[in-house]
Amino acid sequence: MLRFLRVTGDSLLPVYQDGDFVLVSKIPYLFSTSKQGDIIAFRHEAYGTMIKQVQAVSSDKDEIHVTGTHENSIDSRQFGPITKGDVLGKVIWHVRKPA
Repeated sequence: MLRFLRVTGDSLLPVYQDGDFVLVSKIPYLFSTSKQGDIIAFRHEAYGTMIKQVQAVSSDKDEIHVTGTHENSIDSRQFGPITKGDVLGKVIWHVRKPA
């Protein structure tokens, strides 16, 4: 239900930086689905565990489009939508990397 993950890469700069930590919970999605603006963690077959922002949710196709805030982010613009089953949870807590 809860996962503590380390952020790697610059996909969500400037808010989430390489070396930061996030707490991810499945609880927010037990009774509802992801919505635009949520920051989620998910598993991708080719890229492993990723953290991105929800851009759009297609209720009729069970698909979620995710994007990063960095211009060179690898996201749904490259690999297409993810499914709700790929979602590990919503980021509920953000800890900046130690200085």
